[in-house]
Amino acid sequence: MKSLWPIVFALSTGFFWGTYGPVLAQARTFEKSPFKPYVMIGIAYLIWGIIGGLVGMAVKGDSFSFTRAGTYWGFAAGTLGAWGALALTLAMYTGGMSMPQVVMPIVFGTAVSVSAIVTVLTSKTNADPRLYMGIVGMAICIVTVAYYTPHSAPHAPKPAEAPAAKEPA
Repeated sequence: MKSLWPIVFALSTGFFWGTYGPVLAQARTFEKSPFKPYVMIGIAYLIWGIIGGLVGMAVKGDSFSFTRAGTYWGFAAGTLGAWGALALTLAMYTGGMSMPQVVMPIVFGTAVSVSAIVTVLTSKTNADPRLYMGIVGMAICIVTVAYYTPHSAPHAPKPAEAPAAKEPA
């Protein structure tokens, strides 16, 4: 291998995305709405995506002109990422509780499998049968990780507020 940087960046991505779910759950505890943190996620993606892209282009010495096809496919990728973040937000908060310990293994295991299947379909080659064995193994791992990850105790319900006393007329 020429460089370990791809591995370092891949591990960094796993770290960032692995902490994404629990941090999103924490944001929800303050906002009491799954969509307020989602708006901030969008703002962060916009800021970091633009800044990171421009800095990367400058460092690499890229031109700042874009092709129509590259723009289309980049926007499509961003849309899929945004829809993924929205689906993750919905997954974390439907059913009345945040469950990153269950949701995140499903997300990442599914992402690995879907990426492999899309690659097989778009490359128009036959996949080695061991790929499908790996996908089945991934499903087993998803269930195992989700089941054995410690689950935090549910939050205690808030005490009901006493009705306001009526003022004499």
